[in-house]
Amino acid sequence: MSAQFRRADGARVLADLNALRAFGRYKTGVHRPTFSEAHRQSLSWLAERLPDAQLTPTIDGIGNVLGTSAKPGPKLLAGSHLESQNHAGWLDGPLGVIYALEAARVLNPDPSIPGAVEVASWCDEEGHFGSFLGSRSYVGQVSEADIDAARDRSSPRSMREALTEMGLAGRPRLQAERGRHIGYLEAHIEQGDTLEHSELKIGIVTSIVGIWQYRIVFAGEQNHAGTTRMAVRKDAGLALARFCVAIDARFPAACGPRTVWTTGRITLDPGAPSIIPGRAEMLFQIRDDDPAVIARLEQLLHALADADSASGSCQIAVERIRTGAPAMMDAAFQDTIEAASRDLAGGRSLRMPSGAGHDAQVLATIMPAGMLFVPSIGGVSHHWTENTADADIVTGADVFVETCRRLLADAASIIPQAG
Repeated sequence: MSAQFRRADGARVLADLNALRAFGRYKTGVHRPTFSEAHRQSLSWLAERLPDAQLTPTIDGIGNVLGTSAKPGPKLLAGSHLESQNHAGWLDGPLGVIYALEAARVLNPDPSIPGAVEVASWCDEEGHFGSFLGSRSYVGQVSEADIDAARDRSSPRSMREALTEMGLAGRPRLQAERGRHIGYLEAHIEQGDTLEHSELKIGIVTSIVGIWQYRIVFAGEQNHAGTTRMAVRKDAGLALARFCVAIDARFPAACGPRTVWTTGRITLDPGAPSIIPGRAEMLFQIRDDDPAVIARLEQLLHALADADSASGSCQIAVERIRTGAPAMMDAAFQDTIEAASRDLAGGRSLRMPSGAGHDAQVLATIMPAGMLFVPSIGGVSHHWTENTADADIVTGADVFVETCRRLLADAASIIPQAG
């Protein structure tokens, strides 16, 4: 193996990940929701370690942590997020932050390496207060009014209140300096079992799905469950159940090869066993990396609702409440990850789309972006049993560090005067 390769300090990577695991530990995972005390502790922990990588840390007014370098040459931005889903896994997010920190520690002090890796931890990727609020703020997609309106999905707390409690009220929000970075690189656990099942070590992300979310409301008539004849009922809950069955019957003929859809929450009003629901609501999500597929399915969703409203006993309203454009990962970044994987992971890599959303899709709107995956044991994620083998974590760190080195070297060879 050539001496030019740069390797991660595997023991240090594992120690850092386990140190972060202590903040909000829950069973074998973590409970570290956005702007919790455990989240605050994790941000402070990261900021204290950035100087070890010759980076100047800043925690901004929305909770992003950014480590910037004064080293001459090209700059590569890398990172992920530190908060978690509720009672979830310890690697979803922190893996990418620690890989970025490790790449900066290995490469930035080395005078033979042109330029530097800058490190980011984006706030609220997991959506406790919104949708990718930290990375979207950085690229200029979040207004002050958006922050005013944001509420914690698990409590009545407003985002303004949370920022005050975190000591961040009044701080400026960092904005991307266009042209500063050659691109953005993120690492993540796969959150599926493709790599593990195929005995592969690295996933090279080709695209990140768009996520469209809908609130579908069924308006019927509340009445007594024991005295109302079946023939005259306007049962909103039954209408909702039939609608779910209709979706599963009609979507397969209209979807793409990788489309997925999920009814993630159902509520019945008033939700009592002796009362016919007069209102029902479902939160429904579609994911695909082709906007044309999403548009076709959304049209079908409205058509199903209109047909049921016209022929049934309940009125159905479909409201789109979230859109997330899909993103293609940069071809040169993909090639570089694959080349590093050949040298440091025995070529056991696979180009694959991401079925989950990531901050990389937001950064891809303003700069080239790439992602790599490492295997997830059993494909488990968003649960406290989420895990990845230590050996796979270290292999992924090696590939990540070497990918960063090659991206910086390639950029320097094109623009040697980059500052």
